[in-house]
Amino acid sequence: MHSDVTQFDLAAPPSLQAVLKQLAAEPGKHAPIAGGTEMMVALGAGRLQQRSLLSIQHLRELRFIRVEDRLLHIGSGTTFTDIRRSAEIAKHLPLLVQSASWTGSVANQNRGTIGGNICNASPAADTPPALLAYGATVTLVSASGERTMRYVDFHLGYKKTALRPDELLHSIHVPLVFGDHRQYIRKVGTRNAQAISKIALAAVAKVEEQRLADVRLGAASLTDRPVRCSATEAVLSGASLASDALEETIRLARAALAGETHAIDDIRSTARYRGAVAGNLLEEFLRSLAG
Repeated sequence: MHSDVTQFDLAAPPSLQAVLKQLAAEPGKHAPIAGGTEMMVALGAGRLQQRSLLSIQHLRELRFIRVEDRLLHIGSGTTFTDIRRSAEIAKHLPLLVQSASWTGSVANQNRGTIGGNICNASPAADTPPALLAYGATVTLVSASGERTMRYVDFHLGYKKTALRPDELLHSIHVPLVFGDHRQYIRKVGTRNAQAISKIALAAVAKVEEQRLADVRLGAASLTDRPVRCSATEAVLSGASLASDALEETIRLARAALAGETHAIDDIRSTARYRGAVAGNLLEEFLRSLAG
């Protein structure tokens, strides 16, 4: 069933402040739209619920990449193509570049934005695992001000976020502290390109004298939201990668991951498959560190 486009309104306020003013005046009535790569699918299928759309695609205030105060700041309107072409992101956050390259076709990457990928709140979204592993924070803005929160606290459930109806995601901030960390990311899907993930895992770790001094894990398509695997991180903290201890480290890590994530069944895969493959990816990462 296709939507009747005459039943929808689209406005393009000239500035960020104008958008925020309209959201504040009628909270919940308007849906911000940037690249529209997800919303247009819903529109075409007759599933787009909100009838009033506010375009933010043209707002330069939301499209930037800059390094400042040992943080890499990315505006929510930054496209996946912007991310892929950024020398700063490639230098400091290679996992984010890789995840941006997974997101649909080149046409999707030219229009789709990192803010849309986050706020659409799909448990299978491509960029969240890397951002979770990197310990990102996010800044949310409204007509009454702004607030910054840990990204790990942003996703509350399936398609649920901490955004209030009068707020926009303004920017994402990642600390530049991973220069001496090993980095890993894998996505498993039905095919090698333009596939929604069955499971994805991002990881960063520092190894000192064959022990894990710091490890961070982010996953997608494993639960009802993108998640940071903090219990598994705790088990791995200080764990040995030496040849006589590696198998036990892997066993404990796999058990911790299965215990904290509770993999889901959906139309793309089963909980059993997801749980097994997530464990396999974690094992692959740990073996690569032991090398």
